[in-house]
Order: sequence, then C-alpha cells, then structure tokens
Amino acid sequence: MKQLLIIVLALITSSCCNAKKMALNSSEKIYQNNFVTVDKISETTKDSITQTIEVKDKKNNVIAEVDTYKEANQVIANNSKKTDTIAYLTLPPKPPKQDSLATFSHGRWNTLLEKHVSDQGNVNYLQFKSDKTILAVYIDALSENVPTDSWSKQEKLAYWINTYNALTVDLILRNYPIKSIKDIKDPWKQRLWKLGNKWYNLDEIEHQILRKMDEPRIHFAIVCASYSCPKLQNKAFTAEHLETQLTNATKEFLSDTKRNEISENSLKLSKIFRWFDNDFKQNGSLIDFINTYTTTNISEDAKISYKDYNWDLND
Repeated sequence: MKQLLIIVLALITSSCCNAKKMALNSSEKIYQNNFVTVDKISETTKDSITQTIEVKDKKNNVIAEVDTYKEANQVIANNSKKTDTIAYLTLPPKPPKQDSLATFSHGRWNTLLEKHVSDQGNVNYLQFKSDKTILAVYIDALSENVPTDSWSKQEKLAYWINTYNALTVDLILRNYPIKSIKDIKDPWKQRLWKLGNKWYNLDEIEHQILRKMDEPRIHFAIVCASYSCPKLQNKAFTAEHLETQLTNATKEFLSDTKRNEISENSLKLSKIFRWFDNDFKQNGSLIDFINTYTTTNISEDAKISYKDYNWDLND
C-alpha cells in the first residue's frame, strides 16, 4: 500500500511538472507572437509610448480596449481572478532597426499628416487620436534610428524637424481635449520620449539640437500646436526636398497676414522674430533675412513691431 501511494505521488508530481512546462512553452509562444503576459507588462512596456491597448483572454478574445498601461493592468488584475480567464496585453509590432538611412522612411508620418492635417495647417486631433497606434509605431522607428555622424546635415534636419512635430502631436493627443498647449503643465519640459538611449523633451530638441544646426528656417518648420505658430505642413520633411520645403515654409509664413504684416516701411512681425532674433542675423540684419523671402523691398529703416501671439490650439 505504501509503495502504491509513492507511485501515485510520483505520477502527480510528474503531471504537475509537465503542465508547468507546457504553460511556460505556451507563454513563450504567446510572447513571441507579440503578447505580453501579466508578469512581463511593467518590464516590457516601461519605455513604450502611450497607445491603444487591447487586453485579451486566453482564447484571444478582446475583453477591453484601454489607453494606458495602468488601465490595462487593472483589467488584467480583475480578470485574472477568474479561474477560466488569463489576460494578455497586445502591443503593435516593434519596427525593426534599419541598418542605414537609405532604408529609413518618414512614410508613416507623411501618411498621418496627409490624413489629419488640412492644407491650411489645421489638425483634426479627434480624428488623429484614432491613429495614435500608428503614430506610436513611427515614434518607435525614430527611436531605433537616431542620426549618427554619417548622416548629412539635410538628413539630420529632416529627422529632427519631423521628430519635433510628431512628438508635439503625441503630447497633444496624450492630453486631448484641450484648448491650448499651455493647458498642459510644462509642455516643453516633459521628458516623455526615449530616442536611442536618451530621454528627450521638446525644449532640448529645439534649442540644443535644431537651433545649433545654423538653419534659421527651422522656426517655420517646427510647430508648437498653436494658432500663431507656422502651420503644420501636411507633408513630412525629407532630406531630398528639404531646401525647397524650408524655403516654401518660410515664404508662406511671411506672406500670411494673420501672422505677419509687411510693407516697405513698416513690419508687424510674429514674436518668433523677437524670441529668436539672433538666429536670423547670421548673415546680416533681420530685415536682410526677411527681404530674401518676400517680394516686398523692405527699407533698412523700416519700423518693426510685434503681433500678439495666439496660443489657441491649431485645430
């Protein structure tokens, strides 16, 4: 009888081990198929961008769609208490790291801009929010392809201009609906995005990277999601077309009478020209710079004043 009991216990132990092994194999298979099990969520997603999240049961049925990992964890905690339910978090596939700039594309960003930004630069943030997962995948691609010394100046400029604008849209979507970017606490100081091995905020990209590249026209390409900012172009910037794109953006901004009023003897300018005055004086005076991109022949003695800046959302 004692021997029989030992045999039964051995069989039970073996069965449990096999079951555990099968569960581990199943979990690994699920993980490889881009599912993240409960105990791996915090580790796997701590550096991820906020995006639409699906929580699924063990039969792959969607039991909830949420916007944050905190909400996902709550759903998982609630459902994990049920004996017949195991919850998983589904993430979009992470874009592969590209070996060279020749294979890197801003195509996803271009598609989003064409879809959600009008020719006048108005952004449909409500509609954009439905594509925030695609935006997150694009930002992941930026993170995996940070410029190196081998990139040309044009390539770096296109990358950082697109990055600044994409992250600004991401910031708005994280807080939408809002009436102004200034409704967000410290919007330009928040380090929300990891690119390569470093966390960035918008201030650093603008002042420590873009402005140090000695290209003043970036001020008409990067957008602070506000009415008085230059309009958000509905095409992504590319190294190949950068010179034309920057020239057109500068001319368009200067000719927009809602943002600048220009005549031969009087200038009512955007405060961008006051805030970044020195950036526009690299090869002469401010008036020299403006004369390069306007058809009006402005006098060197023209009176300069600045318009009020409207921080309302550019929607």
